[in-house]
Amino acid sequence: MPKENKKRGRREEKKRKRDEDTLEENNGVEFDHAAKRQRSAEAEESLADEDYVPIETGDYPQRYQDGSTMDQEYYEDPQAAQHEFYGLLSEDEQSYFKGADNMLALNQFADAEERGLFLESVWREANNKELKIANSQSCSRFMERLIRISTPSQLKALFKKFKGHFLFLVQHRFASHCCEALFLRSAPMVTEELVAPVSERAGNDEEEAMMEDLFLNTVEELRENMGYLMMDNFASHALRVLIVVLSGRPLEDTATSAVVKSKKKENVDVMNTSLRHKVQDKSSQRTVPGSFNTALTKIIEGTVGGLDTNYLRALATHPVGNPVMQLLLETEFVMAGKQKAKDEKSLYRKLIPDDIPEEGTQSFAFLKGLLYDPVGSRLLETIISNAPGKSFKALYRAQFKGNLATMIRNDVASFVVMRVLERLSNENLQQALNELCPEIPALLSRSRTLVIKTLIEQCRRRKVEPKPIGDAFVQAIGSPGAKPLASLLQTGTQDNAMSTERKAEIDSHNNSKRHASLLAQAMIAEQDSLRTYILDSLAGVDDQELVALSLDKTATHVVQASLKCDDEKVFRRQCVPKLINHTAELATHPIGSHVVDVLWPATDGLFFLRERVASELNAHERSVRDSMPGRKVWKNWMMDLYQRRKMDWTTKAKGTDIEQEQPRVKREQKKMTAIEAAREKYAAKKMGPNRGQTRQTVTAL
Repeated sequence: MPKENKKRGRREEKKRKRDEDTLEENNGVEFDHAAKRQRSAEAEESLADEDYVPIETGDYPQRYQDGSTMDQEYYEDPQAAQHEFYGLLSEDEQSYFKGADNMLALNQFADAEERGLFLESVWREANNKELKIANSQSCSRFMERLIRISTPSQLKALFKKFKGHFLFLVQHRFASHCCEALFLRSAPMVTEELVAPVSERAGNDEEEAMMEDLFLNTVEELRENMGYLMMDNFASHALRVLIVVLSGRPLEDTATSAVVKSKKKENVDVMNTSLRHKVQDKSSQRTVPGSFNTALTKIIEGTVGGLDTNYLRALATHPVGNPVMQLLLETEFVMAGKQKAKDEKSLYRKLIPDDIPEEGTQSFAFLKGLLYDPVGSRLLETIISNAPGKSFKALYRAQFKGNLATMIRNDVASFVVMRVLERLSNENLQQALNELCPEIPALLSRSRTLVIKTLIEQCRRRKVEPKPIGDAFVQAIGSPGAKPLASLLQTGTQDNAMSTERKAEIDSHNNSKRHASLLAQAMIAEQDSLRTYILDSLAGVDDQELVALSLDKTATHVVQASLKCDDEKVFRRQCVPKLINHTAELATHPIGSHVVDVLWPATDGLFFLRERVASELNAHERSVRDSMPGRKVWKNWMMDLYQRRKMDWTTKAKGTDIEQEQPRVKREQKKMTAIEAAREKYAAKKMGPNRGQTRQTVTAL
């Protein structure tokens, strides 16, 4: 006789007895552990014969991925719980769109006309399937790539397809990326339509809707729900992009990308970006209509207008809400300037209501907490960088003055200190320099080199003497030489037996080496003792050490920067000969080849060294031309001209000095006019056998 299928163990036995006792106590009402609520036996029997059993929601709030629930005060809009389903793509449709995605990624079309025809056919196939594609895990990347190379009319049609669905699309894991791409791609077209003549704006029915109106309609669709959108993991990114577009900020600015894009953002693009529609430089400020400023005001009011100071301060340390607040604060300062800092309803005044955040006030405690918070410190950096001068001076006197040396010891607060240094006046910077110089040895030992780099750059900008920094370097790592330089650049610390690939992988994740290289380059940019320290250290290394520095991923930039110093001819005369015998090795290396390229300007005025480098490349022609970096070096050094017409190469290599060596007759040669040619021909015929005379003698006769 078969045994009953039971779970083993004493715990299961106790649980089964406990459930039986509970059933008896509740008079036949069974306790459902899976759903955590009671279900009657009669209900079970009645549902047994039903083909469709509805899902019981009960009184329990819906829980999102970040752990937040719909019954929280901030999530008051009932539309947030409505999830739309647009259907699924068939297997044939997915196969077609994936093939089209591969063609768009390669972008190997013969001309713009062929690409345009392909785009039209793809959009015809995607008609009425746009929402399905945007929500598809496998085809949403195809929609992003399609948006990036589409025409304005096609983008307007897509805007109309998305209209009424933006609230759900921006919250979707995959569709939100399509919304971001659509906003960024359409932003330059607003400027194009704004500056275009009125006669050119009118078109057919598809183009009658201005891109400006489409953006404004999108803002109106999202305006009532800005509060919880800024806290959503996916919608917050689309909201940031929309704020950037409306504010007119550069689309591809470094600061903009850091706030808008996540570090895990996948770069979906086409290979040949030159074929994309470009109306202006995306790194420059854009012209936007006045209605966008009104829309921005609505976004700010809808996002933080109804929140009090305590809630806003809680958002300042929220990892999702903080970047949105950074953009809103910066936009607020740019739009209203000094007046906004005095407005009681402004975001800045809600965060810091005290005019002078002195010690003991809530504003002082709030700023102190932001200073050492990994998330909140970024908001404090935004406040320091964009606050009006009067507000910044009050913050500096209350929070930072006299405390900079203590703050730079913290890994988080040191970044805020760098933003403070960028706004100090000459007098305050001199005081900060005297305060921070004793801390430079400790900063170097802990690889906190970005603070020193910022201090050096601000000294050059404010014309403050940075000699104390050089003295601190000598005290920290010693006099100029090979060992202090290796200690500063953190080279030679890896195992020599380690493979090249492993070393490259470690260097790619080692930010301290990159920061040290940037510090050394900032020191070379100074024309004082700081530059002398680096150049003397490089001059003191031997051939092998200099080659090792040239092949290092980060240290090579220091070598290149030193060779580009035009007023350091003595250093270049000492350094270049050390690299000449290793030219072929450097030229075939992906990193070292850049050093060989720099040797051309480094040997300006030193023709004998330039000729030796070319001779070394020519002697190793086969190995140089067999590698991709070597072929680029061969082209940059004009080695084909060196082999075929060496005199012409010499003329180019000597540069402006060749004019002093050429004869005066050859320098004055120019194209003759028709009358001059006729006179010369007549004179030559008249002179007969004396045709060999110079042109000047003939014209004189």
